[in-house]
Amino acid sequence: MAVLQVRNMADDLYGALGRRAALDNRSISQEVIEIITRYLAAPRNTPAADEEALRMAGSWADSRAADEIAATIRKERSTKRFQEGF
Repeated sequence: MAVLQVRNMADDLYGALGRRAALDNRSISQEVIEIITRYLAAPRNTPAADEEALRMAGSWADSRAADEIAATIRKERSTKRFQEGF
């Protein structure tokens, strides 16, 4: 079985691990293994989920560079304010 050593852990983090381990009657090592196991078993975002999130946020595809898009948006905002008297 592998051994993992963690160095330079903040005292408050180590204390929180100890408190959490005590709640489940585990050692700190057992608690760390449980946390890592649960984290690695959790489902990750899939490309389809990412695309759905972008669709819901009103995202769009554009071949221009981000700075070019931002410049266009700034120009349109400035022109619109000037035309409307803001």
